Amino acid sequence: MTQTTSPTKTRQMRKPKIVINADDLGHIEALAEGAMQRNPTLAERLLDELGRARIVPSAKMPKTVVGIGNTVTYRDETTGKESRVILVYPENADIARHRISLMTPIGVALLGLSEGASFYWDTRDNQRRMLTVTRVEQPVVAETDGK
Repeated sequence: MTQTTSPTKTRQMRKPKIVINADDLGHIEALAEGAMQRNPTLAERLLDELGRARIVPSAKMPKTVVGIGNTVTYRDETTGKESRVILVYPENADIARHRISLMTPIGVALLGLSEGASFYWDTRDNQRRMLTVTRVEQPVVAETDGK
């Protein structure tokens, strides 16, 4: 019997590259450390993600990367359904306003991903789904640059 491996399958199994804003790093690390007692699995996953992330100064943070305060649209590749959420710190989470906490499985999964990146996410009922980031929008800030 001949066994073939698909290059796409190999690529999907590799974790996508992530980028983290240096200004957020300390707060995120503190949240992960604080969660070690309450939710060690999530805390360890977040620390693993931080360990493999490329940390960049806020001025060099790509506009197409998911960071705290960004609105992110992602597609569930199983259902085709798109969701639009804002990634926030736990104290600002409000599911009714689509503000999801970084300290949730989906929040950890989204942090640092670029538009077009796909990743596996395990739902709370232990279903494995592939999600793809389709759009990242920056927070709306009042601009005073004379435009």
